[in-house]
Amino acid sequence: MDNFFTHITVLQSVGTAFGVTQVLLARNNNIHNYLFGIASILIGIWVLYQSKLYADIILHLYYLVMSIYGWFYWKFGIQKEETPISYANTSERITAIGIVLICFALMCFWLVFYTNTDVPIWDAAVSAFAWAGMWLMAKRKMENWIYLNISNIIAIPLLFYKELYIYAGLTIFLFVVGTSGYFKWRKIITHDTGRQTARA
Repeated sequence: MDNFFTHITVLQSVGTAFGVTQVLLARNNNIHNYLFGIASILIGIWVLYQSKLYADIILHLYYLVMSIYGWFYWKFGIQKEETPISYANTSERITAIGIVLICFALMCFWLVFYTNTDVPIWDAAVSAFAWAGMWLMAKRKMENWIYLNISNIIAIPLLFYKELYIYAGLTIFLFVVGTSGYFKWRKIITHDTGRQTARA
């Protein structure tokens, strides 16, 4: 049993290191954040499986897909050139809210009736906001930080409850960096807008 917990702790530590690198690169609008994110995701899937946080496993698989999509979208965009940071339009905001509601409902149903988790609603809420946040991140939208931080706020006590203390610490760090990232991206948008206005 001690070896098991030692193994989980080591994996959490390695995954956390990759996760910290990923979020710092994302804060600085660096496309290589996705490479570290993918490594962290794969490690996280195994740890979450051992802790019976099944909705988070599905979330991590979604993260994996969106990380690959996000890397290509950031690099090439729609017009085969790098996609700039921007605010979500009305359609995208409605889509993000829809993702939260649909994901929460589906996750709750699945977790309650088809798994042995003891925290179905809690787990589903974390995943629902993170799904929307990751979708917005892949599209390089400012609002991604808001949704991801709501997910982080809900996740922190859940991870402490599950005794995943290293991941809880990482999530606290992610919340702080997410807040900083929002203001960092807003500054980038303001700078880019000012430069475009000057050119016009």
